[in-house]
Amino acid sequence: MDAEEIRKKISALTQTLKDHNYRYYVLAEPVISDLEFDRMLKELEYLEKEYPQYVLPDSPTRTVGGGLTNEFVSVPHRRRMLSLGNTYNEEELRDFDERVRKVTGDAVEYVCELKIDGLAISLFYENGQLVQAVTRGDGVSGDDVTMNVKTIRSVTPQLHGDYLPSFEIRGEIFMHRKGFEKLNAERISNGDTPYANPRNVAAGSLKIKDVAEVARRPLDITLYHLLVDEMPFDTHFDAIQKHARSWGLKVADSTRLCRNVEEVLAYLHEWDKKRHDLSFDTDGVVIKVNSLRMQEELGFTAKVPRWAIAYKFQTESALTTLLGISYQVGRTGAITPVAELKPVFLLGTTVKRASLYNADEIERLDVRPGDMVFIEKGGEIIPKVTGVDFSKREPGTEPVRYISHCPECGTELVRHEDEALHYCPNEDGCPPQVVGKIEHFVARKAMDISSIGSQMATKLYEAGLVRKVSDLYKLQASDFTDWPGMGEKSIQNLLSGVEQSREIPFERVLFALGIRHVGETVAKKLAGAFRNVEALEKAGVEELTAVPEIGTVIAESVVDWFARPAHRQMLEELKQAGLQLEKAAGGEPVSSKLQGLTFVISGVFSRFSRDEAKDLIERNGGKCAGSVSSKTNYLLAGEGMGPAKLQKAEDLGVKLLSEEDFLAMLGDTASESGKAEASQTLLF
Repeated sequence: MDAEEIRKKISALTQTLKDHNYRYYVLAEPVISDLEFDRMLKELEYLEKEYPQYVLPDSPTRTVGGGLTNEFVSVPHRRRMLSLGNTYNEEELRDFDERVRKVTGDAVEYVCELKIDGLAISLFYENGQLVQAVTRGDGVSGDDVTMNVKTIRSVTPQLHGDYLPSFEIRGEIFMHRKGFEKLNAERISNGDTPYANPRNVAAGSLKIKDVAEVARRPLDITLYHLLVDEMPFDTHFDAIQKHARSWGLKVADSTRLCRNVEEVLAYLHEWDKKRHDLSFDTDGVVIKVNSLRMQEELGFTAKVPRWAIAYKFQTESALTTLLGISYQVGRTGAITPVAELKPVFLLGTTVKRASLYNADEIERLDVRPGDMVFIEKGGEIIPKVTGVDFSKREPGTEPVRYISHCPECGTELVRHEDEALHYCPNEDGCPPQVVGKIEHFVARKAMDISSIGSQMATKLYEAGLVRKVSDLYKLQASDFTDWPGMGEKSIQNLLSGVEQSREIPFERVLFALGIRHVGETVAKKLAGAFRNVEALEKAGVEELTAVPEIGTVIAESVVDWFARPAHRQMLEELKQAGLQLEKAAGGEPVSSKLQGLTFVISGVFSRFSRDEAKDLIERNGGKCAGSVSSKTNYLLAGEGMGPAKLQKAEDLGVKLLSEEDFLAMLGDTASESGKAEASQTLLF
């Protein structure tokens, strides 16, 4: 390459890596693997070393990847949050050990810590109290997410024991796979696109402005780096594993003190196998010099500490032929492209299909039928296409043209401006969508008709017996006379299941309807606020958003659903069938202690949820409002309450009410309400 080509190459690599940094740290939506990123970074480092005259001032080799959101207050770090250098092989790790020993001498102890795939966080404690939590950001400044972090149960708000009066401790916020799977199940049931992986959800959760929503996320934390102006301890291991642990801070149990690099390698080999049994994702091991004196002696480069390095586990991948691309239609009409592959063995299973996610991903990969493609298991579970071996591409192949019409019903697809997926809008006539709605309607958490599974739902649709969910209540034994494998008992079980579902309460019927964005929790809130389907049908966006935690997106989806004549006709048929389209009697008033008083609820509470607080207020004669106004009598203030509501309450002179004051105001009626609520729950 000539000089101009080298300059352009350095410039292009710099911009590409900056873009990927932004996707990873700010958007929490990485599109390449860590290995791919590090390969590009090393190429840039090499070019910059050879041609320093072309190095750009904002090169990612000189800065920590990331950026700041504009949703939280940006605060400068008291000490820069640096990245770590990465290695993928034992030879480079031995080179690291040799560099360390040249500076410090032969006897070097290391501490090995599992590198959890999450979001870096820095916590500040003063006199035993957690006072601030800040994200990595760009390494120099980060976002103040204190209120959100305080909702994480494993974060210690008050220390105990002989703790230091003032210190900073850093760690990782992450999500266990079970919690991630539960969240995705809720999103799918709501008709939303599932999240890609636990790391993205953990990172995205800290950027949510609604503290109550963050509290619902099953986040966890592990802490691994203590920082203080005058360190009273000699080693990193003692500072974390002995002292920080004794103060009540959550630190990792898997950390190990190693006497030399051979013991470090043994730890790596052990956890390369055991990591698959963990409840969370880990992509490597962090190796740190144990002596704090040696750490200080080794110092830092412009970007990384010289006394630590991250060893990354290799993600197993496979190379196979892309036979073609098929398109699946989901219950909500979302179109998912799927790579049809020549079968290949990967991490214990034979992979024949892999996700391509959406049209943008196909274009980014430039993947074409006939290509040799790389396959990995995302989170080592879900197969996905990660790249193309362009050297093996046959000449003359054409880029993929994404489908314009539904592969099932032929309806022209739509793509909303702010969404990555294409949708088939023919929700009441597209076969997979109709069958999906039937499956959702009969699900356990909805109408709980266990006698109708996925196969039976398909058969009922294909036989023309059920084309909308209200048709289920028109089924008769004679409809199944000639069905193979359907004996008298099977027929009776199916019809009995349908019959029993007529007693399912209104909030579950509402969830079963499959209105986009209306999951179990939202359905309960809407049922409690509007009491019956007629009132809900008449509600506009403004009335719906007045219900706590119901946003514009949900409100517009509800209004749109009820506006469709086919849906109103179906509701009429469900009403005629005797379904519960009105909230059952229960939750009757227990006192008039709060008569004439209007409350606004904000924050998180330890002894009741926000819904339970609302129920207590209403059953004692009070009213709840979604926003503070001159008509508000009390702002019931929990942990992490919204600052805007607090400011408005102070401006208007609205009295703040603590959790304890609220329960004292109710007196005995609080416990009576709780008993009534418990008995009501048992009935459902």
